[in-house]
Amino acid sequence: AAPIGKVSFSEEALQDNARVLLSTIVRARPGSAKGTYLKNASISSTMGVGIKLDTQEILALSKSA
Repeated sequence: AAPIGKVSFSEEALQDNARVLLSTIVRARPGSAKGTYLKNASISSTMGVGIKLDTQEILALSKSA
């Protein structure tokens, strides 16, 4: 779990923070890791219900960044 912002942040700032966090995780993949490295991801408020993210879209964004 990693925070990406606060309620006071703009929607664009939250999107940018999430994109940077996820692309950093994907780039940190060890060379010895086999198979799918990022299997699932979700986003939620501190005590809220998680919303699943599309991992294929996340991987595509990290490759283009």
